Amino acid sequence: MAFDRKLAIAAGLCAAGSVIALVAIPVLAQRAPTSGPVARYDMRAGTVSGFAAMGGGMGGAMSMAFGGGGNKVQHELSLRLGSSQAANGSPKADHFMPPGAKLGKSVALVTPAQERGPADQLPGQREGQKPTGRLLIFWGCGEHAPKGQPVIIDFAKLSAGQMPPGMWSSTVLRDWGPTLQNSKTFGRWPAEDGKMVKAESSLIGAHRIAGNYSPEISFNLAQDFMAPLKTTSTQNPSGSSLLNWNAVPAATGYLAFLFGGKMVQGGQMGDMVMWTSSASRQFGGGLSDWLTPAQVAGLVRDRTVMAPTTISCTIPAEVRSAGADFRMGMMTAFGPEEDFSYPARPANAKEPWNLLWSARVRHRSTTSWMDMPGMPGQAEQQQGPKKCKPKGLGGLLGAVAGVGC
Repeated sequence: MAFDRKLAIAAGLCAAGSVIALVAIPVLAQRAPTSGPVARYDMRAGTVSGFAAMGGGMGGAMSMAFGGGGNKVQHELSLRLGSSQAANGSPKADHFMPPGAKLGKSVALVTPAQERGPADQLPGQREGQKPTGRLLIFWGCGEHAPKGQPVIIDFAKLSAGQMPPGMWSSTVLRDWGPTLQNSKTFGRWPAEDGKMVKAESSLIGAHRIAGNYSPEISFNLAQDFMAPLKTTSTQNPSGSSLLNWNAVPAATGYLAFLFGGKMVQGGQMGDMVMWTSSASRQFGGGLSDWLTPAQVAGLVRDRTVMAPTTISCTIPAEVRSAGADFRMGMMTAFGPEEDFSYPARPANAKEPWNLLWSARVRHRSTTSWMDMPGMPGQAEQQQGPKKCKPKGLGGLLGAVAGVGC
């Protein structure tokens, strides 16, 4: 069973002795630039709690099975630089950090030979594996799923590798900023340098990006990593589950997602269940990405994303009664954004505005939890006796692998 944590990490850009006089302004100004930007910088800064924050692997899963690690918090950071200029020699760029980032003087932005874009696939489906069984799709908060749910997709009727139409959201597009494909020269971090952002790392302070294929970029960040999300889930007498969470400061909206499945002979996935808190059938796509406050505001209006004042959602009873061997939940608190660009927009509208660079910093906080028989997931508070309890190491490993007790 593969659980895709997709942990990236976000830090800042350090300004140690910059020779450029900088005025930071919002990138989305009323007037479009005459040309540029020559370079675009994208930072994604996340706070990760719950199951995904435990470091992954069998050790993390076993720790959770024993009830440990529920309060662990990690940070994630992703840095991406794209330029319309060619490198002067081999591509080289560094992000110089404030001391609070605890990543050393700088991190190197590596230019990969190739880069795979994000791709949607079924949770628990190994790459290249043909989907089997059926998919039962639910959505919306409430005691019971409304008429017309679930939508059932039979994978056996599909040709190899073909995804059902409407499986993923087509209204929210992914926006990863600079990529190897849309830049003449590109660099990114994390890289293979062994560095990782730490739970105690801070983004606040001066940042600087310098290299041989883009103008120098420098700015100060005032927004730090967001506070962690903490969820609890209680089973109601109706069979539904009441999901509660803490209000995260600076959150612009919330989205909850749950998937589960049954394991069949040979370790393959059988029937799967998917649910989202969205009031409409919206899955995947940009909804699992880093959304800007403007995007989230529109999604809150159409009830795809829950409002920032919301702190609970009822998962319909039919989701639990679908008979999955395990269920894994994930919740996202979308956060604020900081934008910078240089030079400043001229006061005289007749003067040309040739933009050298723009930088964008997006934030989010996510948490995840596991719910399976005999495994006390940190977000699930069961009422009544447990159905089974793993016995010994063999039983424990079976529970972690999703094969029951």
